[in-house]
Amino acid sequence: MKTAALTFIARHRVAAVLAVLLVFPLVMPYEALAINILIFGLYAVGFNLLFGYTGMLSFGHAAFLGVGSYLCGIAIVSGGWPWWAALFAGVAASALVGVVMGYLAIRTRGIYFSMVTLALAQIVYYAFYKAERWTGGENGLRGIKVEPIDVLGWKLDFLNPTTKYYVILGFVALALWFVSRVLNSPFGAVIEAIRENEQRTAACGFDVARAKLLVFVLSAAVCGLAGALRALHLSIVPIDSLHYLQSGQAVMMCLLGGMGTFFGPFVGAAVFLYLEDVTTAHTSHWMAAVGVIFMVFVLFFPRGVWGSILHWLNRPAAAGKAS
Repeated sequence: MKTAALTFIARHRVAAVLAVLLVFPLVMPYEALAINILIFGLYAVGFNLLFGYTGMLSFGHAAFLGVGSYLCGIAIVSGGWPWWAALFAGVAASALVGVVMGYLAIRTRGIYFSMVTLALAQIVYYAFYKAERWTGGENGLRGIKVEPIDVLGWKLDFLNPTTKYYVILGFVALALWFVSRVLNSPFGAVIEAIRENEQRTAACGFDVARAKLLVFVLSAAVCGLAGALRALHLSIVPIDSLHYLQSGQAVMMCLLGGMGTFFGPFVGAAVFLYLEDVTTAHTSHWMAAVGVIFMVFVLFFPRGVWGSILHWLNRPAAAGKAS
């Protein structure tokens, strides 16, 4: 029974994730929380592509979330672009920043890689903070409006929380399909080989530097899409979108859910944001409470919530092979 469930999840992981997300608003206290989990789950998926599957720990992924948000917002507010074109502008801008940051960062390894990404992300933060004419500086970018969406003559009101959730889910579904295709491709096998043993992967004839740069850019593009969707959701872009604490949130969500798993980032985002929502309602020291819970998970559930569930489901199969 357990093995069959595990096999089904592995073969139909995108469909399984979407099946859960389709009914997700029904089990959440309110729809805005469900939308936040959807967006930050996608953000964690992008980060997991680099960290969980390739083994490269970045402390600068807030740069891609923020750039995606700001460029999408600027395209709408200052350029008068339609929302869908602004969305792709945010993704393209994040991918471009990913090319520059990745080209500089992949020259290093380990903790040096993490520190370089953090430093580069802080440069991006400072640049947007000072560009007050375009970004609003410390007040953030405001006035992002999405007109009613015309679908075959039907007008969809994006301000309606339910409509907004399912419109955003459509883009998340496309991103998940894309990530799944990447992971199931020969390139996906290469990046996992880099995670396991970079030197051996290079010895097998693969261009490790090119693969690391490409996965860095793909990760940046997915995070940029999450940022652009967040700008449309909030109608503003706070400067905190580029703050290093946002990078830390991606790390926490990935670890809480289970790094290197497909569904784990969404589970981690749900756990983190739900705990934040519950604890802020009872105490002003919510960060301390969430921090304690995070340490408990790291110490006693190192595989994360979803990673531990997959391990439990996989035990009968592993025991059968051993016997």
